[in-house]
Parts: sequence; structure tokens; C-alpha cells
Amino acid sequence: MGCTECKLCLRAAPGHGGAELGSQHAAEPRQPMCSPDTSGVGARASPLGRHWCSPCTAPGLCSRCPMQLGLCTVGLGALDRGRAFAPSCRAGICPAEHKLWVRSQAQPQAAPFPAAPGGLSCRQDLALHTASPQPPCTPQAMLGRGLVPCCGHRVLPSLPASPGTQRPALRQGVPCPGPPVPSPCPVRSVAVEAKSRSCRHCVEMAAGLPARLGTGCAARGLRGRRLAHSGAAARLQQEYNAVVIGAGHNGLVAAAYLQRAGLRTAVLEKRHVLGGAAVTEEIVPGFKFSRASYLLSLLRPQIYSELELQRHGLRVLPRDPYSFTPLLEDRSPPRSLLLGHDMAQTQRQIAQFSQKDAQAYPEYEAFMGRLVAAIDPLLDTPPVDTAALGQGSLLQRLRSLRALQPLLRAGLALGRQLPRYYEVLTAPISKILDHWFESEPLKATLATDAVIGAMSSPHSPGSGYVLLHHVMGELEGRRGAWGYVAGGMGALSQAIARAAASWGAHIFTEKAVSRVLLGRDGQAQGVVLRDGTEVRSKVVLSNASPQITFLELTPQEQLPEDFTRRIRHLDTRSPVTKINVAVDRLPSFLAAPNARDGQPLPHHQCSIHLNCEGTHLLHQAYTEAAGGHPSSRPMIELCIPSALDPGLAPRGCHVVSLFTQYTPYELAGGQPWDEQARDAYADTVFDCIEAYAPGFKASVIGRDILTPPDLERVFGLPSGNIFHGGMSLDQLYFARPAPSYSGYRSPVPGLYLCGSGAHPGGGVMGAAGRNAARVALGDFKHLRQQR
Repeated sequence: MGCTECKLCLRAAPGHGGAELGSQHAAEPRQPMCSPDTSGVGARASPLGRHWCSPCTAPGLCSRCPMQLGLCTVGLGALDRGRAFAPSCRAGICPAEHKLWVRSQAQPQAAPFPAAPGGLSCRQDLALHTASPQPPCTPQAMLGRGLVPCCGHRVLPSLPASPGTQRPALRQGVPCPGPPVPSPCPVRSVAVEAKSRSCRHCVEMAAGLPARLGTGCAARGLRGRRLAHSGAAARLQQEYNAVVIGAGHNGLVAAAYLQRAGLRTAVLEKRHVLGGAAVTEEIVPGFKFSRASYLLSLLRPQIYSELELQRHGLRVLPRDPYSFTPLLEDRSPPRSLLLGHDMAQTQRQIAQFSQKDAQAYPEYEAFMGRLVAAIDPLLDTPPVDTAALGQGSLLQRLRSLRALQPLLRAGLALGRQLPRYYEVLTAPISKILDHWFESEPLKATLATDAVIGAMSSPHSPGSGYVLLHHVMGELEGRRGAWGYVAGGMGALSQAIARAAASWGAHIFTEKAVSRVLLGRDGQAQGVVLRDGTEVRSKVVLSNASPQITFLELTPQEQLPEDFTRRIRHLDTRSPVTKINVAVDRLPSFLAAPNARDGQPLPHHQCSIHLNCEGTHLLHQAYTEAAGGHPSSRPMIELCIPSALDPGLAPRGCHVVSLFTQYTPYELAGGQPWDEQARDAYADTVFDCIEAYAPGFKASVIGRDILTPPDLERVFGLPSGNIFHGGMSLDQLYFARPAPSYSGYRSPVPGLYLCGSGAHPGGGVMGAAGRNAARVALGDFKHLRQQR
């Protein structure tokens, strides 16, 4: 049944991410407000009387809200006693149409309390608690009484009624008395437990500033205004310590680390949804797509643990096996290649094509693993500042020498094998694979990992680095594992955003930045929004691409000409067209027919590689695109995340992700990528899939086609490049995005690059955001010491 009784889905509570209430977005499709990918920070909650919720499990109960926010279950449903409550939501309260319950279990421990300016007397508070056991408490009634849900607050048992007075012996809070009660304590200015040093609300309460609960911003937000995040002002403030442009996953990671270190941080996102390319969007009603990025493996383990992403809702679904390559052959059934973590089973699969390759494969994996182990530490440190080494101050030179240590350790780890590993990074991947293997299906399958996202052929020099991503990632301690994020990639972004908000970060959607604000000394002093609003800050971090950051947002007169020339000439060519498809049944492949009951089989959870009978097909597809024509037989990576995460689609249906290449950014003859051109290419892709899985075209319910210009327009990816720029050696490490400016700093003091256009590059790693935040924090502390 529809969520007809959940009239208000709270998305903001003290200690949680923000919401936008009643905001209209005509330009892009709405998302279900209670889906895992949209709840939490930056999501839009329904205003009173309107809802876009998923089905409820009980009347008046929005089951997704407790899962995402850690609030108690509301209305007529039973309390979910097994949930782990967020630290600042231990006594979660959430309004529903019929009733309001307060969870009395799991109360926070007593802690020192600030004064309660304007606090009510305990007698008034207790009088309300001793009212009738279960009278109805509707959102309208709450607002009429000037009330707003307050998460985890406590009463001061003997606090005098006069504002601003307190007794030292009574600074310990106690839980609200009694069993589940009919309403929250009606505190317009309540003393809230100061659990977080970063919680501005608690800081303001302790300082005697006006409380921001009760009849303040949150209550006004319930009447239709926006909420920025929990525990802080509901509006965009005029000044912060740090401003992050763009709420892609790197920007959110940077904000989390900045706020965690004590810098008041705001994130400004131009779209209506957080995550940049790591989003979940409902393009076809009932189907939730990871619209751009679609797999997780490269996220740095430090980020996962330091930001406590599991506690903030991140759940990863590992895949095993991970790769399936069906072939088009005259034999019946055609052969296929299935690769997974069971090495013995993988070798048996490879042996269908070559016994020699089956024996060589474990050695190949070990060889690549040693290279990754040596390179891996370089991802978590800024590149060497080559300019400082040559002409910097003594202090700068010493810092740069220290930065050389990870690079030297990597070289020592590779030892005598260094020349062989150097060849992997510089030679065509076809040459590397020819050295190891002889079977074409295996070589073509592995080569897709090298050319993915790059306008290059397997025969192009330097196409080997991205191949390392195949073994560079890690899930649950397993090297090289890839998986789906439960709820789609947007759930990852939401988890990072909730982590940032739990420390007090302000995160806003639909706040497009028009330019970086510079002072007379040329230092970044904040940003100017598209509506003219100025937001001042000490440092500015940009999650946007280098082209947008330096050629559109930064005044050109403040940048060296050689730097802007370098940025202007970065290789951002992209071959990618992403197609998201809703289907009414699983694809059934000739090489591996479906089960009779229609349930997913092991190969359905894999990356399914089509048109990979040989590397010559990949080269042919590249050649066509290089001439301005979409490939007639494109490289296709087909994924079905709903095979492991059935909640992404209605029962019996599935979401299919098609990552295809090669398609040019500009078509031959100046032809536009109009609807006719998009549909023609999508039909070509579907015809190819039909050859491997007859009936696929008939199963299609809807599709979303994103060509390179579409990826640029929607997600800000330059020329549609998923990495913010090519991942060739001339654009990596201390050359990313430009020599002498590879350490996240820019020619403008106080302006930092924290997106995929900075080291270590693309992929959902978060490393650029974490590294940039640490650099900015060091500069910020140094600046404060000088003052």
C-alpha cells in the first residue's frame, strides 16, 4: 500500500543530515523520499499533506525513516528494538498522522549539561508527561503548540524556572521520566546533551545564544522551509571556516574530515541530489538506478573506518563470481568464461580455452598484486611538490623530501622487477596480455579493465594503469573484490554525508556556485552563489573538475597563463555512453540460460562482458569512434545490481546498467547528439545484447541514455570523462592536474582541488577528498599560528 498516512517524513534531527521541505524541482525527476539513496543529508522531505514515499509496512509507519535516521518507529507499528541508534538520536522522535511515541530505551548516559537559556521549569515539563497515556499527537497539533521533535534531549530535574540560572550540582541530565509518552517535552529552549564538540547547537546553548529548536528554525522548516543539517542553523550562514564546492563523494569526504577536525564547513551542491556521479535516481517509476557510477571497490579502507560509514548506513554487497563473458559461437550451447575468487574454479573455466593460460593465471594475479601493493600507499599521500624541491624555501624543500619517502619505498618494494612493472604502466595492454596469455576471450575480458572510460585502444601505449584497478580495490578485506552498494551508489554518498553532518557540517543542495570570491591579496575568501549570495570562508575546496574550477569559477587574471593553458589542453576525451534500463525479467543468455523459476543465477551478479570474443573487436570499436562514429559493435559491460539488491526494482523486475564504449563526444560532420542519434545508438546496443540473450529487447520497460555530452551536462564530467581527465601517465601523480600544482593547492592561495581531477584520479576512491582536506587543514593551522 502507498504511504498514505505518513504526512511528514522527517529528514533532519539533531545530529543528522539536512533536508529540504517542500522544494519543487521541475527540471529533473523526483526520487522517492524514503528510499535509502535519498534519505538523510540533502534529501527532500515531504511537506505536510504531501508525500512521495515508498510503501509502508504498517499504517502511519514509514519503515525507511528509522532505518536511515535511527529514529524510533512511529504510529501503529511495533518498535524496531534491534536497530542501532545514532549517537544523537538515542531517544528518537518522529511525528506521524496518528500518534507520536518516544523511545525510552537506550537513553544516553548522563553528561555535563550547559545552561538552559529560557528553559521551562521541571514542573511544567512533568505536568505534560503525566497527561493521559496515549492521546493523539498530530504534526498539526505539534506545530500549533510550537513544538518540534527533539532528539535525545534531557530535562534538568530541579532547574529553577527563571532563565539563565542553574545549580552546579544539577548539571547532570536525566532521562525523560516514564514509559513511552504521548508527546515530546515541549522545550522551546532545551538544554541538550553536549555530546559532540562540533555540534554548533550545543556550543550556542552553552554560550547562552538563542536555541535553535522548538519555535526556531526547525519549526519553521516544518512549515515548508529548508533544513540544512542537524544540530546547526537551518539556513546557509554568511561565513564558515571552509566551503566545499560540489557534493560529489570526494567533496563529501573532504567536508567530513574538515568538520571532524573542527572547521565549520559547508558543502554547496548545484543539483537536487547529493553524490555527484555516485547517485541513485528513480528515472523509471519504481526502478532505482545508480545512474552514473555503479560499482564499489576502490573506496579507501581508511575512509570506510575513520568516517564509520557502516554505522551511517553503508552496506556493500560483494560479488562472487565477478566477471562473465558469454561468446557468440556456432556450437550449442556457446561457451562462456566465468571468473571469480575461487582460483581452482577460475582455472577450470580458463582451461576451456587454454590449459597454458589456466596455469599462468595465478602467477599473473600475483604479479599484478605485488605491483598494486607497492603503489597503494601512494594513493593516500600528496604527490611530491617538484616546484618546491627546486626553488622553494628550506622548509618547503624539507617537506617535499619527506613526500618522496612513499615513492622511494614503492621503488624498493618492486626491487629488481621494477623494469617489468614500468612496462605495465607504459606499454599497450595488448602487449602485456600477449606476454601472459594466448586465449582471446581471456585477453579481451581483462583488457576491458584497462580501456574502461578511456578513449584508447588495447593497442594504445600506456593503457595498462587502469588495469590495476582490477586488483587495486578492496571489499571487506578481500583484495580485488568489487560489489554493489545496497540502495545504489547514492547510498554511499548519503552515508558519507551523514558522517559529515554528524560532526556538524552544513550540506545544501540547489546551491550553484558562480565564482570563487577573492580578496585584494588574491586569496580565496569564499564563493558567490548563482543568486548573488556571498558565503565567506577561510579556505575553499572544489570537487568540480579542473576545467570548471579554474576556467569558469576562478577569475582568470589571478591564474598564471601557463597554468590555464595546461588546464585548457587536458585530455578529457571520453568514449562512454551509459544506458540505464528497466526490464520486466532477467536476461537469459544462450551460454547460460535462466533457471525455470526465473531467480538470479551466479553469473547475473557479475560484470557481463559482451562483444569480447577478442581484443580486435575492442580495437575496431575504438577506431570507429575515433573517426566520429558510434561503434557498430560496442564494448558492453552489463550489470544487474538488482540480482543482489532486489529492492531496486518492483518484484520480478530488474535494473540493468549498460556501460558502453566507444562513442565520440562530437559526431562526424557536426551532427548533434539529438534524440534520434541517442535512440539509434541505444538500439545498436540492444541489438548486440539480443544476439547473446534473445528476448532482452522485449523485456525493456524504459531506458535512460547518457551520451558523453549528457554526462557533461548532468554531472559536470568534462567531455563526459568519468575520471575528470585521462588516466595516462602524462596526467597522473605530480602531473595531475598540472606540474607544480599536483598537491591539491592551486595558484590561488586558499583554493584547493579535491575531486577526481587531482591525485590519485578517478574512480570512487575518496582519496582525493581525504588528501586535500588534510593539506587544507595543515595550511589552515599554519595560518592561525602565524596570526
